[in-house]
Amino acid sequence: MSNPHTVAAAEAFVGSPFRLRGRDPMTGLDCVGLIAAVTDRVGGKARPPTSYGLRNTSINAMLSSASASGLRRTENPSAGDVLLFDLGAGQFHLAVAVGPEAIVHAHAGLRKVVQGKPDPSWKRIAAWQIPTHFKD
Repeated sequence: MSNPHTVAAAEAFVGSPFRLRGRDPMTGLDCVGLIAAVTDRVGGKARPPTSYGLRNTSINAMLSSASASGLRRTENPSAGDVLLFDLGAGQFHLAVAVGPEAIVHAHAGLRKVVQGKPDPSWKRIAAWQIPTHFKD
């Protein structure tokens, strides 16, 4: 089920600068920082991994972080859910789904958080719902 609070939180960070291991929207976010910022904004408590690089041999840190942050695994992601993509060659990337075929993510090449379509070559390998603490 779509989560408008999480979508709005993700969209609020569009335009924030990119910074590897960035956790502050004013100075920069990477994809992990973006998910942490969105989770915190909707009332959760993010517990992002502390050790990762641009290329990784394992995604265990991301999987453990998702669980520790209270994210719930889903097989049928919808708007507002976190998506984990395998970009190949040891690169993994997180994004927030904001609509059909639309995501918000920290784009290293453009050096900012952007909204758009995921690259068709990206393989989605996991998805989670971010619990919110708002009542509709």
